[in-house]
Amino acid sequence: MDPQGRPGLVEALFVWALWGFVALAVFITYWRIPPGELYNTSGTGPLAGASRVVVYLGYPVAIAAVPLAFVAAARLGTRFAYAVAAVATVLCFTIGLPGVIDQGDLDARPVNALAAVGVGIALALGGAALVLRGLGTAAPWSTGDWLRVLAAVALLLAGLPWIFAELGFYISDAPLVGSIFMGKEIVPSPGGEPSLRAVHLGSHHGMDGTMLAISALALFRVPRRLSSRAGRIALYAYLSLMLVYGLANALQDFWTEQLVKRGSVSATIPSLIRPSASWAWAAILIAALAICLAVSRVARVDPGQRGGG
Repeated sequence: MDPQGRPGLVEALFVWALWGFVALAVFITYWRIPPGELYNTSGTGPLAGASRVVVYLGYPVAIAAVPLAFVAAARLGTRFAYAVAAVATVLCFTIGLPGVIDQGDLDARPVNALAAVGVGIALALGGAALVLRGLGTAAPWSTGDWLRVLAAVALLLAGLPWIFAELGFYISDAPLVGSIFMGKEIVPSPGGEPSLRAVHLGSHHGMDGTMLAISALALFRVPRRLSSRAGRIALYAYLSLMLVYGLANALQDFWTEQLVKRGSVSATIPSLIRPSASWAWAAILIAALAICLAVSRVARVDPGQRGGG
C-alpha cells in the first residue's frame, strides 16, 4: 500500500510511453523522408531525424513533461525531488521565449536544447521514482475514466491523418479511411502559402494537440491521490489548461486540413499555438477554468475515485 500523498506511476509511465513512441516515429520519418515532403525542415538521414526530435521534445513534449515531473516528485516525496521538478519546469518553459519554437524553421538550434534537457530531467526524475519507490498502485477505476477513454478513442480516430503522417505515409493511400480523410491531395493553403499536400508527412500541431489532450485525460486520475490540497488544485489546473489547449489546436488543424482545404467551409480558425490577447484564448482559459472546477468537484464527491492509498 502506498503512503498517503504518494501517487503511483502507472498513468505517468503510460503517458511517457505514448510520447516515446511518437518521438521514435518522428525520428524514423524525418530520417527517411525527403524534406520536400515534410514541413520547414532540411536534410535527411539520422542527423535530420535527431534534429527534428530535439525540436519535438521542446514542443510539445515539454508541455506534458511538467506535470510528469511533479508526479514523480510527489512519488519520491522529498524537497530535493520537488526542487528538481521545478528546475525541469523552468527549462521546459523556455519554449515560450520568443524565437525558440519557429514554425518557419523546424531544424534544431542550440536554444532548443534547453527544453530538451528539461524533458530529460523530468524523465530521469520519473526513473528515479520508479527505482526508489516502485511503480505503486493506480487510482481506482471510476465512471469518469470510461468517459475519458471514449474521448481519447474519438481523438485518435479524428487524428488518423496525422498518425499516418507521423509514420511517414499518406492516409489517402490507405483503403477505406483514405476515402474519408484528405491527405495526399495538393490543395491551396489558406493565408497565401504555396499549394501543399492537404496533410504533409511528418509532425503536425494537430497531432501534438491530440497527444497533449490524451496525456491530460490520463493524468487526471493522479491529483486525487495527492494529500496536499494546493498540489491537487495546481495539478488539476495545469492539466485542464493542457487539455483545452490540446483540443483547441487539434480542432484548428483538423478544421483547416479536412474542411477548409476540402472546400466544405470558408471560415478559418486562427493559429492557437502561441498564447495571445484574443477572444479565442479567452475562451481557452474560461473552458480550462470550468473543467478544473468540474473535475475537482467530482473528485471530492465521487467515492469511486477514493481509496488505493
